[in-house]
Amino acid sequence: MTQQSNVALDCALLDRLYEVIESRRDGDPATSRTAKLFAAGPAKIAQKVGEEAVETVIEGVAGGTDKLAEESADLLYHLLVLWSARGLTPAEVWSVLANRAGDKGLSQG
Repeated sequence: MTQQSNVALDCALLDRLYEVIESRRDGDPATSRTAKLFAAGPAKIAQKVGEEAVETVIEGVAGGTDKLAEESADLLYHLLVLWSARGLTPAEVWSVLANRAGDKGLSQG
C-alpha cells in the first residue's frame, strides 16, 4: 500500500470517528462520555484538548511509543469533539492540509 493510500485510510477512520461523535451529541451525559463533553460546552472541550496535548508532548519526549500512541489517540478524539462542537468538519481540515501540502515549506520536507 502506498503512503497516499495509508493517508486516505487514516482520514476515513477519523471521518468515521467524527460521525460516531456526531451521533452521540444528544446522548445521555450519564452514560456517554461524548455527550458529557458536549453538555460541558466548547470551553471545557478545548480545555480537554489542551490537557491531552500536554500529555502527548510529555510522552513524545519521555515515554515509549505505545504510550505516545495512546495519548495521541486521546488527543485526536478530543480534537474531533471540539471540531464537532464548533461546527467544523474533518473535510474542512483535510482541505486546509491539502492546500498546505503544495506550499514550499511542506513540499520541501
